[in-house]
Amino acid sequence: MAREIRVILTDDLDGTEADQTVEFSLGNASYSIDLSDANVAKLEAALEPFIAKAEKVRGRRSRRTSAAAGGRAGRGGTAEIRAWARENGFEVSDRGRVPADVMAAYEAAN
Repeated sequence: MAREIRVILTDDLDGTEADQTVEFSLGNASYSIDLSDANVAKLEAALEPFIAKAEKVRGRRSRRTSAAAGGRAGRGGTAEIRAWARENGFEVSDRGRVPADVMAAYEAAN
């Protein structure tokens, strides 16, 4: 038995047939909307002045990931910071969080 299943998208703005689903984020919320190509063009035109001035984000880092990295992405990993701290007279453990005063001193020096 042959079976064909079709999904027909309906434009969420005007009720016509939609051509695609558009996903976007604003603030802390993500959105998804089905739109015709004409309404996608309207959305892109409306956002264009903002997109032209915005910085593109290349993937998001969760709070947990940021905290685990000490929130210091690109400024040295914890192993590097611990080594620097020891070379500069700070006492740091081999595991766990790097103390805030050590982090502040590392950032000031680098």
